[in-house]
Amino acid sequence: QVQLVESGGGLVQSGGSLRLSCSFSGSIFSNSVMDWYRQAPGKQREAVASIIPRGLTTYAASVKGRFTISRDNAKNIVYLQMNTLKPEDTAVYYCHAVSGNYWGQGTQVTVSP
Repeated sequence: QVQLVESGGGLVQSGGSLRLSCSFSGSIFSNSVMDWYRQAPGKQREAVASIIPRGLTTYAASVKGRFTISRDNAKNIVYLQMNTLKPEDTAVYYCHAVSGNYWGQGTQVTVSP
């Protein structure tokens, strides 16, 4: 059974950094596009970053230059390094596997002014 588990969220001051991790149990990880999404209170879930199996990445305009997505196919983990965080980055962050459309449970990121 495929399972995605996020970790690394928390409370940080504006300008700070956090690194989110998503561990993936299942055999399809290395062949799946992996995404990070986020959902702020009262807003729709939005795509933040995506990485294909070979490592090419795409980012939302709002995070480009501040966030970095990466993956370790040997460990079945995808990361989201978030730097220069802003209060508007506050949201629940979700890991998503495109193959099979699997979602994690989410991890809260709160950025104080």
